[in-house]
Order: sequence, then structure tokens, then C-alpha cells
Amino acid sequence: MDNDLKNASGASSAAGKQNISTPPAVPKRILASLIASVSAGVVPRSGAPYIAIGRKEEIAAFLSDLELVSDGGGAVRFLIGRYGSGKSFLMQLIRGYALERDFVCADADLSPERRLYGTGGTGLATYRELMKNLSVRTSPDGGGLSSIIGRLVYKVRTEREESGEDADSVGYGALVASAVRKKLSGLEALVGGFDFARVVAGWYEADVADDSDRKSACMRWLRGEFANKTEAIAALGFRVSEIIGDSNWYDYLKLWAGMSSTVGYRGMIVFIDECVNLYKIPHRTSRENNYEKILSIFNDTLQGRAPHLEIVFGGTPQFLEDTRRGLFGYEALRSRLCDTRFASEGYRNLAGPVMRLSRLSDDELFALTVRMTALHGAYYGWEPRITPDQLKSFLEASLGRAGAGSMMTPREMLRDLMSLLDILRQNPDAGFDDLVKTVKPAFSDATGGDPDGASGAGSEGPGGGTYSSGGAVASGKTPVDPADIDF
Repeated sequence: MDNDLKNASGASSAAGKQNISTPPAVPKRILASLIASVSAGVVPRSGAPYIAIGRKEEIAAFLSDLELVSDGGGAVRFLIGRYGSGKSFLMQLIRGYALERDFVCADADLSPERRLYGTGGTGLATYRELMKNLSVRTSPDGGGLSSIIGRLVYKVRTEREESGEDADSVGYGALVASAVRKKLSGLEALVGGFDFARVVAGWYEADVADDSDRKSACMRWLRGEFANKTEAIAALGFRVSEIIGDSNWYDYLKLWAGMSSTVGYRGMIVFIDECVNLYKIPHRTSRENNYEKILSIFNDTLQGRAPHLEIVFGGTPQFLEDTRRGLFGYEALRSRLCDTRFASEGYRNLAGPVMRLSRLSDDELFALTVRMTALHGAYYGWEPRITPDQLKSFLEASLGRAGAGSMMTPREMLRDLMSLLDILRQNPDAGFDDLVKTVKPAFSDATGGDPDGASGAGSEGPGGGTYSSGGAVASGKTPVDPADIDF
């Protein structure tokens, strides 16, 4: 675990020691994605560790979850933070660490068209999105479904050849298909397990027979793309008892987790973000049906009925804490997720299912601006005309605005920084000081209201930290030099 934490925070340590003119080495393709994503205010899908600051405790908790899942356990997490707070960033960061450690990962954002439960395909749409984004270490950007099946077939073929069977012998393909079904026989005790194993074996049989249509039909069934059972049977060429739909898609996530472990992966981690869209469902019955699905997932994972599976939900404080429309409005979930009477301000319990993002220090925030400035210069091949003192001025202007202690998010700050750097690069006559002076510092004790319902918490960001009006920058104190920051 200590080595994992050292590796996880290594990028943070390196950036803290960097000179503004000496950026960390980042592959050009990843650097382009980072710059474009941060400039647009969206979470980069790759390269998150290069701009991760701090977050050691949260990363440690997730790494502990990965070990639990690898050992056959199940886990569920609720990652809670305001819009732009850094929860999606942390999900992508953990996703990268999980892929490196040979886990299968899948992720999806909920929307009005994608829910956990619903009619008309809204539940199934979430499953399809997860399958589209199914990733393994060799396919980190999605499309990992065929890689998982291919790994299963390779494992079976290797075992049979090591036992002395001739791969060129008559009937070898049928023997391998039978062995594939036998390898997955442990899944037949789960809901849908028999059909699942039959379709996976059918994919191999079609591959051996060079039947591309039937092979495609098996993939379509696994991705949940058939409208009805009759259509599926006609395309597959054999009978199945059901298809994947709105009501049973979660059962097939458990099957994928079981298969992942069977073929040699360490488990499956599923990330479901933008859960605030469930909070926004106007009809109470529909909303509570989705919360009932969350309750089912919660009970399954923590009662040992979903081995080798972790599901991470990302949402706002409103989604969790609102007692009328949020999870706390559903008594069965409120009693499981609310803080205990021993919880008190100043102490964190990262072993529980709810993880509220903690505050980054102002020093770490300063290091984040230093790093992004260096990466911007590296990508565009220019030397930013900025000194550490000027970056301090930028932070003072950003965090000193009235209400910034609770309302400002790193997303806004980094978008401002990237825009400022773009202007300087494209206008050689422009001066950093002159541009920053257009945003007048207005230091204030204002705490402001939190539109997302977070009481007492600040805004959090890509590095994951919270801005507080009582911090070093906002109070007029000088942040330490980035070279002196110890992560």
C-alpha cells in the first residue's frame, strides 16, 4: 500500500518541485488532451495523474477498495462534491490507477435519457454506455468487451494445449467452446448466468466457423442491443431465455465482474457520475424507483452478493442530503448513509461509503497553477512571461472576490488561467500584471450560500481541494514557493 501511495502521489510531488519554465514530461498526445479539457472546463479522460495535487487520503481509501475487490469482496462509494469540485476528476484518476492494476473499468454519466431504473430504455441506456466505455489496460479508452472475451478464449486454449491437445485436430474448436462454457459454469448460479455463458461460447464458435454475422449477434446481445427475445434468437441461431433490458441490466454487471475475475483480471470497477440527474427527476415514484435500485446495489455489494465488483457514484450534496428529493429523503438510504452521532467536524471517516472531498491547502492550489502554466508553455512551445509572484497575484484576484470562499471552484479558476495564458501567448505586447489588474481583489469574509446545499464546505476542484476565504492567499498571506511544497 505504501508503494501504491508513493506512486499515486508521485506526479504531485514532482510538480511541486518544478520551475515554471521546467514542466513535467508529458506525452504530446496526452498533453494536448489535458490542455483542451482544462481550457474547456471538462475533466480530462487521460493524463489525470499529471495534474493531480494532493488527494493522498482519498487515493489511499480507493486503493484499499481495490485490494478488497481483488480479494473477492464488493464495495460501493458515494463521491460527493459541488459542480466543478473535482469529483469527476478524482473518478478518472482512480480509473487510471485501477486499469494500471489490471482491473476492468466501465464508466457512464447519467442524464435524462440514462437512469438506473426506468421504462422505455432509460435503464438499458446506462448499461449500453457502460459497455461502450468498458476498458482494460490494453484498451484504456473503451472497447474492452472483445478483449475480455479474447482473454478468456486464450486462457482456455492455453490450458488445453498445455494438457497435450492438438490445436489442429478435428473437433478442437467444439472442445474449446465446451471448455469456455465450463470455465464460466460458476456464473450459472447468478441471474442470467446460463444465457451469458452460452452467448460467450457462441461467440467463440462463430469465430472458429468464420461466421461474422453470428459473431456480431453475440456481441449485440452482450451489449444489450436487441429489442426483443425473438429477434435475438433469430440472430444468434440458438435459444436464450431473456435479453438484457431495463429491469435486469445490473445483474449482468455482476456477471461481467465474475467473468473478469475468472479470466485473470482482478475485478471490475464501475463509475456512475452525474447522479444529480436522479435528484432532478420530477416524478416522485420514478425518482424513488431509481433510489431503490441504488439501495439494491448498496445491499448487494456490502453483503457479499456482488463479488469482485465496486460501484462508485458521483453526485452533488443536494443529491445526497436533500431530505425531500435526495437520497436522504429515502429513509432506507438515509439510515445507511448519514453521518453517525460520533462524526464531528475536523475528523474524517474515509472507511464509510460516503466520501466528501476534502480541502486542498493554498500551497497545493498554488502548485496547481504553477503546473498548468508550465504545461501550457510546453504544449505551445513558448516561455510564459509569468513569475511566481505574478501567479500569487492571480490567486489573490481569483480568491479575493466576495463570496469566493464558498462559490469559487477550480474549474472556474483554471479556465481563467488558461484564457489568460492564451491571451499572453497570442498578444506579445500584453502584460500579465495589466490583465490581472482588470480583476480587482475584493477581500471578504463572505461565506455565501452554497447552491448545491453543502453547508460549511467550500468549493472543490480538479486537484480536489476547497477554496476557503480564511486561507493563506485569501487572507493576504504569501503562499510558499512551489519548490518548498511537500506533498
